[in-house]
Amino acid sequence: MKRFKAAVIGGSGYGGAELIRRLLLHPDIELVRVASVDFVGEPLSAAHPNLEGRRDDLRFEKLSATEAAAGCDVVLLALPHKVTAEKVAELWPTGVRILDLSGDFRLKDAAVYEKWYGARHPAPELLAEAVYGLPEVNREAIRGARLVASPGCFATTIELGLLPLARAGLLAGEVDTVAITGSSGSGVAPQAGTHHPVRAGNLRTYKPLSHQHVPEIEATLAALGAHIALRFVPVSAPLVRGIFATSFVHVDAAVTPADVAAAFAGSFRGEPFVRIPARRLPEVVAVAGSNHAEVGFAVGDPVDGRRVVTCLSATDNLIKGGAGQGIQSLNLMLGLDERLTLEDPGSWP
Repeated sequence: MKRFKAAVIGGSGYGGAELIRRLLLHPDIELVRVASVDFVGEPLSAAHPNLEGRRDDLRFEKLSATEAAAGCDVVLLALPHKVTAEKVAELWPTGVRILDLSGDFRLKDAAVYEKWYGARHPAPELLAEAVYGLPEVNREAIRGARLVASPGCFATTIELGLLPLARAGLLAGEVDTVAITGSSGSGVAPQAGTHHPVRAGNLRTYKPLSHQHVPEIEATLAALGAHIALRFVPVSAPLVRGIFATSFVHVDAAVTPADVAAAFAGSFRGEPFVRIPARRLPEVVAVAGSNHAEVGFAVGDPVDGRRVVTCLSATDNLIKGGAGQGIQSLNLMLGLDERLTLEDPGSWP
């Protein structure tokens, strides 16, 4: 008998697909219910062909949040921003533990949420209850959480790249970041900007300097004592999966390449899902399909008493940048080994 029962709400999208896949493999968690407004009454394989023949007893169901949570230990939400907060408010009185992949509970200030997400927060009274689900920073808090807000895909990738400098006290002031992302980050519903003929063979920016992941990155690093102003330009790339982030940080010329190397090595020692490649720099194909992140750096020569440290990081946006990290946090919430179902290395090439 498996120890815990789980339900997924919003199971027909890409994030939902990855949650379902990992839960079906999980030795300690039984997936008992998948709620969706699409594919109602149909098997999981109707939305996710890779699940053909797996748990044919499970069907997509149209359910309220409380109906989906009945008899469950945990509910995982893979819904759009603004919709999710209403579901969390409905679930909160039930006492069930909640893992949320949306941005609705990543920020603590309702006014900041309104500025960046363009709407009033539907449940501001619950913002203080949420723990930001980046295990490399908040592992112990996640263990005791009832509500975990899993970080955004860009945010995860950029934060991991900057984390070593933040912990070493070398991160402050303005930081410039360019991050390239794959099309699956836009979700399952086709849009003009993600349509294949427009995206294939193309690079283009969107939301330059105004992407909604900026405030969560700044807040996460500020909690570590690194107060920055992030100037972030996201770029749409002809990839399905993956994010590659390049961040430029100005440090004092007295900071040596050896200092930076020590900061990176020390920051991720013992981390199961963050690695510093020994003989190359990070790349997307090395982490795609896995919950692993790669980080690296390059250090420039001194100029006018300063030098630039370039922080490089790569993740799979749907796994370490999304549902896989959510499962990592879920394992911690339930007192399980955080690596369960997540240790596969992905494929090559």
